[in-house]
Amino acid sequence: MRLGIIGLPQSGKTTIFNALTRGNQPLTTSGGRIDIHTGVVDVPDPRVDRLSEMFKPKKTIRAKVTYADIAGLEGSKAAISGQLLNQLTQMDGLLHVVRCFEDASVPHPSGTINPARDIASMDAELLINDLITVERKLERLAEERKKGNGRERGLIERETVLFERFKEALSAEKPLREVEISAEEEKVLAGFGFLTRKPMLVLLNLAEGQPAPDLQYGGAGCGLAALQGKLEMDLAQLPPEEVETFMQEYGIQELGLNRVISLSYDLLGLMSFFTVGADEVRAWTLRRDATAFEAAGAIHTDLQKGFIRAEVVRYDELLALGGLNEAKAKGRLRLEGKEYVVQDGEIVHIRFNI
Repeated sequence: MRLGIIGLPQSGKTTIFNALTRGNQPLTTSGGRIDIHTGVVDVPDPRVDRLSEMFKPKKTIRAKVTYADIAGLEGSKAAISGQLLNQLTQMDGLLHVVRCFEDASVPHPSGTINPARDIASMDAELLINDLITVERKLERLAEERKKGNGRERGLIERETVLFERFKEALSAEKPLREVEISAEEEKVLAGFGFLTRKPMLVLLNLAEGQPAPDLQYGGAGCGLAALQGKLEMDLAQLPPEEVETFMQEYGIQELGLNRVISLSYDLLGLMSFFTVGADEVRAWTLRRDATAFEAAGAIHTDLQKGFIRAEVVRYDELLALGGLNEAKAKGRLRLEGKEYVVQDGEIVHIRFNI
């Protein structure tokens, strides 16, 4: 699960990257190079802490999100080069950092601070890149249809209808994430990394104490959040006990970066299920509406191959009852088959035989 951090020059992408990953990448420009820094982050989840307290395992493993700080945008507009585009298409989602802070020593490339303008500029550039890809695909399909000695004609026609639909949406400035796609059409798109189909979290980068501007950004697969980037980066470099003291002193209930990490996880349509025991308590990542059979595969392919049944109990029931043995004695540990749809936070153990 990878989220690419994008934004205009001087928007504070690397500051946000350092805050999210507790990293210390230098806050300098790449000079036109495509530099990529990645960091793997634990998804904050108090349920994992509670389960660890209950089972006292040898190790505790949390769900992960990988952030990639992708440098390379030049000028006042979001000009996406071929090399940069290649990196962006490989991401599962995008985190667009938008500058809201004033800093005379770091002038905005456009001369003024205008978050709404910058959001629109980036959205337009992503849309244009997708439109170019769609038009090129339609040209290839037309050539293929004209030659008539390649794939089945019906398949070519179905693909043409799909990409014409995409062209119509993009020409109307509608991102592809808002276009309904069937399961069959999804297979056709497997090799495409359309940027406006990717989930997008717009992150307003604020100065310390600055209120977030009144902006709206929504729609399918979209989100909006605000973060005091420089403050959060500074806090991320401190030892945990100092951070806790600081939060108590200023009445801060939750670090903004924890909220952004959780939003990132949700944005991708993901959830967590848990396996528990004396050896390990672990959060596993699964897409929403996935089955027990898919959950088995997320743990190990052998469990999926030899799947018999899934033992399932809800997180809140397990906590209330005090353990797996108690849940089993009370009839709360259910046996479910391959098609059972796993719910967020459930404890799932797989019975298998190979």
